[in-house]
Amino acid sequence: MSVRFLGRRVYLGLAVVLMSAGRVEATSAVATLGETLDVPARTIQRWRGWWTEQFPLTQFWQATCARFMPPVALNQLPASLVDRFAGSAAEPLMRLLVFLSPLTVGHPVTLNEGC
Repeated sequence: MSVRFLGRRVYLGLAVVLMSAGRVEATSAVATLGETLDVPARTIQRWRGWWTEQFPLTQFWQATCARFMPPVALNQLPASLVDRFAGSAAEPLMRLLVFLSPLTVGHPVTLNEGC
C-alpha cells in the first residue's frame, strides 16, 4: 500500500486527498484506508496544513483558481475542491487527481470527459 523512498513514505494521491479532506471520521472506508496504510495522525495534520497554507500559494493554483466560480473555500481544501468536480461515486476524486497531475508529473493528464 505504500512504498519507501529515501526513508520517507510515499502515499497514493487518492489517500492524501481523502484523508486531508477531513472526511476520515465521516466514512468507514476512508478510516479503514488510514488504518491499512498506517498513516500517523501527525502526517494527516501536515497534509491538511499543506492544503490550506501552501497549496493556495503554488503557481499551479494561482494560474488555475479562476476556473472555479464561486471561488473555492481555501480553508476547506481539498474537500471544497473535490466538490467542484462533477460525476457520481469516484468520478469527482478521479477528476481532481487529473486536475492536480501537473503538481506531480510535470504535465497535465487528460480524461476523455471534461471536468
